[in-house]
Amino acid sequence: MTSTLVTPVQDRWADISPLRNGPKAAVSAAIARRIFLRVTDRLGITVSLDGSPADLVIHRPAEFFNRLGNDGLIGFGESYMTGAWDAEDLGATLSVLCAEIGELVPAWMQKLRAAYVARPPRHHTGSEQNTRRNIAHHYDLSNDLFATFLDPTLSYSSAMFDTDSVTDGHRVTLAPPAPGSDLEAAQGRKIESILDAAGVRAGSRVLEIGTGWGELAIRAARRGATVRSVTLSSEQQALARARFADAVAAEGLRADLVQVDLLDYRAVEGTYDAVVSVEMIEAVGREYLPSYFGVIDRVLAPGGTVALQAITMPHHRMLATRRTWTWIHKYIFPGGFLPSTEQLDQVTREHTALRLAGRTTFGSHYAETLRQWDEAFTAAHDRVLALGFDETFLRMWHFYLEYSRAGFASGYIDVQQLTFTRDSLALEPGEMA
Repeated sequence: MTSTLVTPVQDRWADISPLRNGPKAAVSAAIARRIFLRVTDRLGITVSLDGSPADLVIHRPAEFFNRLGNDGLIGFGESYMTGAWDAEDLGATLSVLCAEIGELVPAWMQKLRAAYVARPPRHHTGSEQNTRRNIAHHYDLSNDLFATFLDPTLSYSSAMFDTDSVTDGHRVTLAPPAPGSDLEAAQGRKIESILDAAGVRAGSRVLEIGTGWGELAIRAARRGATVRSVTLSSEQQALARARFADAVAAEGLRADLVQVDLLDYRAVEGTYDAVVSVEMIEAVGREYLPSYFGVIDRVLAPGGTVALQAITMPHHRMLATRRTWTWIHKYIFPGGFLPSTEQLDQVTREHTALRLAGRTTFGSHYAETLRQWDEAFTAAHDRVLALGFDETFLRMWHFYLEYSRAGFASGYIDVQQLTFTRDSLALEPGEMA
């Protein structure tokens, strides 16, 4: 598997914020220092300012508090990228902070949130003009990079491990997996679960929005379904096509069962018995959710089913953060937006005939998925450097994987498989929480 870097990787951190100067910056840094040390002390996180062993070691305090005080959580991430601080167990430390993230900013400052947090640049929105660039920023980095830490299925989304579950009405909650559980098997289980939820079988006409590297399309074809998969990543399209061609040669699958197109979801035509999408909705953008579900409603055949895997956040957190620009937006997923289940239910009720009919939640499984990804990525240090990436990228990507793991481990965000139909078996609004 080979690919070239679409843009120089250094462009991804060319805009690390410079340190701020002047009296105002000094006051902000001083306030950040007091708040941060008070909160970490209350949370039981030991902090070192002199290089001695601790949970969190701040190598350059002046830089760290300058960035934190003047650039908020973006500055917190950027100071890790520059090496201003380290943590003995980054994921564990971030998990504790995520669980109490609201306490990092006191109540009186939270009332001034609109003035404190950064706003997304206009070119980072999910418009049709911007989406291709946003997708390329992440997914067109290098197929070889992703292969350093993903399992052989090349599934870049939460796995679903084999654990017990609890069913409450239309909602199923999966128990946490044991550390070190089989990731490849769990990725296959995730895909088969979403295909089952969508009712994919021999003869089904399937639309997949967001191709990934082709594993779902291949598995649907093995069931005898005909799949049209659309993506905006040229790197993913090329590899997905190659992987399906290999499956045709090795397994005798019909060559016409899978079509992978470089196409925006808004341009899709046709009629499909099942629409499936795995962790693509996060790239749609809040203001474009009605269009997204409108397209699905338009192309879904009578009696068809929609099955989505989505990263979600509690509704009150979504409302508080929906217009903010974060470190993840700046460096990892420009244009990204995490919806709440309530919002997805509201959008589909107001703009489509689709109704949310079932949900499976398994956020702890994403935490374990990310833990294994980061372990593999860290072990591939030299291979990543050989691909043309540098130490700053390595710190950035490690922080991204561990920061994300912390979000799921703490329950700050979740992942769900959601089923939508046009029948009368939909969840009631009270079942969204």
